[in-house]
Amino acid sequence: MDFNRINPITGEVATTAAAMSPAEAGAVADKAAAAFAGWAQTGPNTRRALLTKAADALEARKDEFVKAMMGEIGATAGWALFNLMLAAGMLREAASVTTQITGEVIPSDKPGCIAMALREPAGVVLGIAPWNAPIILGVRAIAVPLACGNSVILKASEVCPRTHALIVEALNEAGFPPNVVNIVTNRTEDAGAVVGVLIDHPAVRRINFTGSTHVGRIVARRAAENLKPCLLELGGKAPLVVLEDADIDEAVKAAVFGSFMNQGQICMSTERIVVVAAVAEEFSRRFAEKAKSLVSADPREGKGQLGAVVDRKTVDHVNALIDDATARGARLLCGGKADSVVMPATVVSGVTADMSIYRDESFGPVVGIIVAKDEADAIRIANDTQYGLSAAVFTRDAVRGLKVARQIRSGMCHINGPTVHDEPQMPFGGVGASGYGRFGGKAGIEEFTELRWITMETLPGKFPI
Repeated sequence: MDFNRINPITGEVATTAAAMSPAEAGAVADKAAAAFAGWAQTGPNTRRALLTKAADALEARKDEFVKAMMGEIGATAGWALFNLMLAAGMLREAASVTTQITGEVIPSDKPGCIAMALREPAGVVLGIAPWNAPIILGVRAIAVPLACGNSVILKASEVCPRTHALIVEALNEAGFPPNVVNIVTNRTEDAGAVVGVLIDHPAVRRINFTGSTHVGRIVARRAAENLKPCLLELGGKAPLVVLEDADIDEAVKAAVFGSFMNQGQICMSTERIVVVAAVAEEFSRRFAEKAKSLVSADPREGKGQLGAVVDRKTVDHVNALIDDATARGARLLCGGKADSVVMPATVVSGVTADMSIYRDESFGPVVGIIVAKDEADAIRIANDTQYGLSAAVFTRDAVRGLKVARQIRSGMCHINGPTVHDEPQMPFGGVGASGYGRFGGKAGIEEFTELRWITMETLPGKFPI
């Protein structure tokens, strides 16, 4: 049985994928389990070579990825190509990680005992990836696990099954052994049952999930019932703090990029701009002018910096945030409500704590400006959220910037840079309702391996009994 993904702009069928049942998903996990032992025994340079070839194979499918992302999620060609570039970099970084999976010899108090701490592959890793940055996040879900010697299952998003399938096709084309790299696709209504079967499967030893905090809690509970570790990268409400000594030009550029790249549909998107009162008027004016210059258009035409949001639900949610804010005294500086998935860049000023836009993740092209009295108040506002993924602070004083960054509760904070920033080798993840665990580089090694203590006796044993 198959299911269709509908193009959010045209309403026509964009792609078709297999609607796997829970039993079929379980059979995929069986195959991944059978492939694990052989893959776990491969040497680091074998893994390195295959991951490097996979990066090339991914890039070779450039046109297919652009077509799939445009059709399935309304992405611009630029966003699709950026996804492809960073995802290929993630595979190459994972390739470099294969020889960094090290252990240590630990001094033992027992004479003649050599004590070692070794990192070994965990088993089958289940990666559950979302639609918003589908190549990046699909690759991230499986690249370092593969480098560590695990077999993997990519649980594709129901919103972009073809985009995610292209990743697995590219990796298998690169020459990974059969069933080391696997994919599960399913209808939306079957997602809970399919994911449940995969988490429950005895061979699945690690789970990573990127998506909403609501679903992340469900995944975490199911994993906990099975005593399985999971890595969760969830929602965000990233603050960008502008202090009175900031370079306003740089702050505006970073805020526009962070707020409206991919129509604000990035977990790190700037959701709150916290500006100290002394520069609030100047910043708001210049920021709104820049945001107003952004063109929203059908991505197939290639005429706008902004494409479509993923569905009508997003439109309704953003419109409701705008209605609530303006009804409570906020003012629109540019943009406004939309009647289609091609939405304008919208800036709301005068946001206060009683407004939904102050706390609720928008995941769309709207951002609120909140005025703070001073630095301490800006830090308080930045921390006034359940989330803690990304943050940014702008100041010409580097020492001050570091001091403020250390006081903001988030997994990542950027001084004089945008909240949207990702590199394959960096420890990526959040705190609070934004999840726990870290993707990327050496931090990823810890997430996807078992740390074992092994001893070897070199002298005759002496025991009290």
